[in-house]
Amino acid sequence: MRTWTARQWLAAAAVTVAAGAAIGIPTGVVDTPLYARMTAVLWWNYPVWALSSLLVGLLVATYVGQPPAVRARGPRGPRAVAAALLSAFAVGCPVCNKLVVLALGTSGALSYWAPAQPLLAIASLALLAHALVRRLRTVADCPVPVTASTTKADGAPVA
Repeated sequence: MRTWTARQWLAAAAVTVAAGAAIGIPTGVVDTPLYARMTAVLWWNYPVWALSSLLVGLLVATYVGQPPAVRARGPRGPRAVAAALLSAFAVGCPVCNKLVVLALGTSGALSYWAPAQPLLAIASLALLAHALVRRLRTVADCPVPVTASTTKADGAPVA
């Protein structure tokens, strides 16, 4: 990451904010008038939300400015998206998740789903961190060769 360009850092910041909004607003971690969360936000929801957003931003930034051959290597996008979704399930309100309430009922959501959420949070952060580390190693181990330019600065062909 020490060799990242300003464009990559800008992409990391922008995607971190976008991921933070995409995870935080629907789950009620970010208080908005659009959504009323039925259970209180727990203390650990905030760091999980922030870390998962940051890891998604950094992971996306590793693909910025890379040729298609480099973008194709490393962890696949659907796995990273699944890990980010897992963090949304981890920090979300247990009784606001319609799938969980449909499967377990309200009391089951509070009795079984809510205690499992910290484990989902750990799994999500571990998967995102693993994807980022793999991606950084892949980019570092397999650098794209720099080809000589076929034109001079003034546009004339190189002899």
